[in-house]
Amino acid sequence: MIINGIAASEGIGIGKVIIVTAAPKEIEDYEPENKESEVARFTEAADGFCEDTEKMAAELEKAASAKEAAILRSHIQMARDPFIISQITEEINKGSCAEAAAEKVFTSVMEMFTATGDPMTMERATDVGDIKNRLIMKLQGVGNINPSAVPPGTIIVTEDLTPSMTVGITGDKVSGIITAKGGYTSHSAILSRALGIPAVLSAEDIMTTIKADDEVIVDGSEGIVIINPSQNDRDKYKKKAAEFTKMKTRLRAYRGKPSVSADGIRKQIVANIGSPKGGVIAKNEDAEGIGLLRTEFLYMNRVSAPLEEEQFEAYKKVAETFGNKPVIIRTLDIGGDKDVPYLNLPKEDNPFIGCRAIRFCLRSPDLFRTQLRALLRAGAYGNVRIMLPMITTLEEVHETRKLLDQCIEELACEGKEFNPDVPLGIMIETPAAVIIADRLAEEVDFFSIGTNDLTGYTMCADRGNNLVSYLYSVFNPAVLTCIKRICEHAHQAGIPVGMCGEAASEPALIPILLAFGLDEFSVSHEKILSTRHNISLWTKEEADQIAGHALSLDKASEIRNYLNEQIETKRAR
Repeated sequence: MIINGIAASEGIGIGKVIIVTAAPKEIEDYEPENKESEVARFTEAADGFCEDTEKMAAELEKAASAKEAAILRSHIQMARDPFIISQITEEINKGSCAEAAAEKVFTSVMEMFTATGDPMTMERATDVGDIKNRLIMKLQGVGNINPSAVPPGTIIVTEDLTPSMTVGITGDKVSGIITAKGGYTSHSAILSRALGIPAVLSAEDIMTTIKADDEVIVDGSEGIVIINPSQNDRDKYKKKAAEFTKMKTRLRAYRGKPSVSADGIRKQIVANIGSPKGGVIAKNEDAEGIGLLRTEFLYMNRVSAPLEEEQFEAYKKVAETFGNKPVIIRTLDIGGDKDVPYLNLPKEDNPFIGCRAIRFCLRSPDLFRTQLRALLRAGAYGNVRIMLPMITTLEEVHETRKLLDQCIEELACEGKEFNPDVPLGIMIETPAAVIIADRLAEEVDFFSIGTNDLTGYTMCADRGNNLVSYLYSVFNPAVLTCIKRICEHAHQAGIPVGMCGEAASEPALIPILLAFGLDEFSVSHEKILSTRHNISLWTKEEADQIAGHALSLDKASEIRNYLNEQIETKRAR
């Protein structure tokens, strides 16, 4: 039986299934006799949770890296969050036991994240669920699951791989991971990639289809799970696993090398990151700069907006990490699709086309100016570039320029060190921006294509909605035509154009993007060397021929199949 899911961590895993669950016992609420003692019981459990989590983080740091350990350490921050603690204390004082109070408060936080509709924010609900379950289990005296005790050749199958489950997991014991939930940007995927273990996430009906001790093949490169495979399948995938291992070895040869096509055309391969620590990791993985620093990490999970100094220090760290290499920092991409309590955002029926990103920032000029001032100041310490998300009109660029000019005047009067000439660019991720790309190109210093949202908005399809997810494909002729138009207008205006969506690292799309003249490929740090390798395979002439034929096809599936054939043929030579 074959089950499809999300290809989350490359490689081939073959082994036997162990089903892992991590859930507390059923909670029976009761009113405690002494509410102060009940609050103290919760506090003791929370302290124990934090101590356990710090030990787990230290183990994970040894097995993976500081970045992955930071995911667990963020759990400690949430467990100690004053707002959450006050809410749980309030529930106990109202008459709930500590377990029920924790269940109610953390479930409310999970629902808040899930209700945003934003895939990356929704995936954080898994982390909150992990904290909730482990805290309640601590209160109940129930031990945690220990996947590190599994035998070699184990395929872990679980509803969702939580950060706490990963502690002690190693590739010599765990051959693959399958989950019923999670996306490519979820912590399940991040942790799987960091541990180098093949993983397929969001495998449909996996928890009801698979049984303990089933033999399974996990193809983390293609997003395929084969349950009880035939001998032919075993032979085929053992060969594929050996080829994957050889490829990983070959990729090491691309470290420190320029990113060039087969005929010597220079490109830039930069990284997408979500924190200053991510910048250090990206540099260590040979990134040539940063194509997207998401700044939302500064605003989430806190009770008030970050001050200018805190933002300045964060941006400065990334700028200094890369010296004269480009660091593109996206301004706050938040709004109706991400609920941040202290911002008092209005409830919107359709937040994805509501007051978010640049629209929210321009309606909150004081908040926006604080960020712009910090960015201008950080520009004095490296090659910082400012990028505006979700642009749909020229007015949005003009209004931002006015605010930038005000900030420049203020900083000059205050005698602060800053760079008044920080380049200003925009993300092209809406059909409106594509249509007026020629006019926008005259107003800004660079373009960056956000293929994730561009695909969704162009096709009017939510990738999380199974009824229409078949439409959500960057291979669709409409989406590819948009990308081609964006590149053409950028080059006509003499500005560079990059791509910071997932498509930038898609091997089958590389010849198309080379044909369109994409200048910069911004990818996750794990994809830097493989993207450099894939660019090196093609000449511009070959890419032009492939793109010409691909755009003559009518269906996304036809284009995808054709491009996959081309990359397989190229690799076979």
